[in-house]
Amino acid sequence: MDGVSAASKKSPIGHVALVGAGPGDPDLLTIRAARLIGQAEVVFVDRLVGAGVMELISPAAEIVPVGKSKGEHSVPQEEIHRRMIDAAKTGKRIVRLKGGDPFIFGRGGEELEALRAAGIEVEIVPGISSALGCAASAQIPLTHRDMAQAVTFVTGHAALGQEPDLDWHALARSNQTVVVFMGVGTADTIAARLIAAGRDPSTPIAVVENGTRANEIAAFGSLGEAADLISSAGINGPAL
Repeated sequence: MDGVSAASKKSPIGHVALVGAGPGDPDLLTIRAARLIGQAEVVFVDRLVGAGVMELISPAAEIVPVGKSKGEHSVPQEEIHRRMIDAAKTGKRIVRLKGGDPFIFGRGGEELEALRAAGIEVEIVPGISSALGCAASAQIPLTHRDMAQAVTFVTGHAALGQEPDLDWHALARSNQTVVVFMGVGTADTIAARLIAAGRDPSTPIAVVENGTRANEIAAFGSLGEAADLISSAGINGPAL
């Protein structure tokens, strides 16, 4: 290869794998995810990653906690970007381990953009979303030919703790399942909005915390009693 053509192809200056850790049970990891976790030299890990998944990390690896707690970001998102970029530039095998799937309410898109902008090569390894894991563990079909011909994923938590800007009338339509991520703190508001938009207060709901894990809590009730259901079950979130 001549010098001109070689120079025209910019090589990445590092590599990061954004890996979905699934809902918690390590048996639900993809084979690719388990392999990368075990081979990683530096792992940036979310708070929601299950303990069993953490056990797959090599004892020789550096673990960097960058998890976020409800109402408080222990590490600003921009700082997470900077740390991953700096680590990738060392040439080490870097894994960004995220609960569920990186691209479903996990800010994986923002991290992908930041890494690409810095010239870092990125691999995306999907994980079983907590929506799918919790539904399966609680034996709740998200679609059903007779009752739910569609399923919609929404967030109950917008930027800066504000109420999410959602199409409540669309979400209130019948014959669909609505899965709300990060909605424990706004459950009463969400329920009120859906009921005001026409959803029957007696609509069945389930709230699942720590789905697929040994300490899973699944509570069942109706939309009109959402906040009381969460409180009586002792659910603090995150939950679906």
